[in-house]
Amino acid sequence: MNKNQLQQHDREHLLHPFTDFHDLGKQGTRVITSAEGAYITDIDGHRMLDGMSGLWCCNLGYSRREISEAIYEQLNKLPFYNSFFQCTTVPSIELADLLSEVTPAHMNNVFFTGSGSEANDTNLRIIRRYWDLLEQPEKRIVISRKNGYHGSTIGGASLGGMSGMHKQFQALDYIEHIEQPYWFGEGGDMSPEEFGVHAARSLDKKIQELGPEKVAAFIAEPIQGAGGVIIPPETYWPEVKKVLDQYGILLVMDEVIFGFGRTGEWFGADYYGMKPDLMTFAKAVTNGYFPLGGTMVSDRVAEVIKAKGGEFTHGYTYSAHPAACVAGIATLNILREEKIIERVRDTTGPYLAKRWAELADHPIVGEARSLGLVGALELVQDKGSRARFDDKCTAGAVCRDMSIKNGLVMRATGDTMIIAPPLILDTTQIDELVEKARRALDDTAKAMA
Repeated sequence: MNKNQLQQHDREHLLHPFTDFHDLGKQGTRVITSAEGAYITDIDGHRMLDGMSGLWCCNLGYSRREISEAIYEQLNKLPFYNSFFQCTTVPSIELADLLSEVTPAHMNNVFFTGSGSEANDTNLRIIRRYWDLLEQPEKRIVISRKNGYHGSTIGGASLGGMSGMHKQFQALDYIEHIEQPYWFGEGGDMSPEEFGVHAARSLDKKIQELGPEKVAAFIAEPIQGAGGVIIPPETYWPEVKKVLDQYGILLVMDEVIFGFGRTGEWFGADYYGMKPDLMTFAKAVTNGYFPLGGTMVSDRVAEVIKAKGGEFTHGYTYSAHPAACVAGIATLNILREEKIIERVRDTTGPYLAKRWAELADHPIVGEARSLGLVGALELVQDKGSRARFDDKCTAGAVCRDMSIKNGLVMRATGDTMIIAPPLILDTTQIDELVEKARRALDDTAKAMA
């Protein structure tokens, strides 16, 4: 089929995630046909630097034959077997071992799922099981953050704080939300340091409001990804730790986006010095080559679940899928052997921070922030007041299209432009990314004038 035929069949048969189908029907889809390294190419031959690593997942880019060949060999040897009924496979054991080596030292058990959404649903099940076994069944409430993202299942979307999603289903009633550590958008006249403490103390306030005896856990991304790459002030996580330690509440860190090197450390928990009780992962664990997710379980929680006995009535057909697990093994081996995470920490992360910060001088950029290999640009009409162009987030949509035109994939979250490029980028490619982003900003400024 040619391009027009493909787009027509797409309109007729494929329902896309997070899509206005009326708009999509008018515009037509962009058909991606090939990828190599850090670049993708569409059906028209337009080559773009993928500033979003697919969907935050292709940290090693698109040309790692070690991963695809490992999957192929496993599919020929043992394409599938389940982990129910006291059964297991060699790849699932080996990946569990590897994950226990690279995750924080107190996390030595893993429950495999097919995605981050499933993993966060699993977290809800583990949290309840843990407190029931400790004979504290009244601990039911899980606190999350506004504008956080934890998946799109009923459980995951309830945990998330996306108001647009909540309007389209009935959220679970035992999940509460507190404010986000979004200094640029909500910090007002406070300094970042003051606002970090203020946002963290909202957790304490909510716990007091609900009753500490009823609160089971707090879940948060180390950095809010889909919410707009909201990097919390440096004072935020230390203050959160104080609150959690005071009440003995479980901490769930959702590392689906920031795990496996994005911050220049293996996990965001490592970067911020946190010790989560549960840690969600997915996406980059297989470099996007095969669906796989899971939750790392701390010794504190695992020992209770194992020691108390009784069946944990939870699981998925594809938990610990052997082909997914070999993809994970190959991915982790590349990250370790090529010292890619160390390169992000020592070289490319600092270089991106320097170059990305230069975009703050653009007339429509209110803030340019980054950490490791992730960044955001706040688009504003007035830099002094931080006033946006309008209340319909049109600047972000325009800038996204201008970015594509200039050969760069950036994502728009409202009027915030975000990037999370493959960790394999070198400094020359970072220069290319920043230069293309500036051209997109120039074109957006002209379009919005």
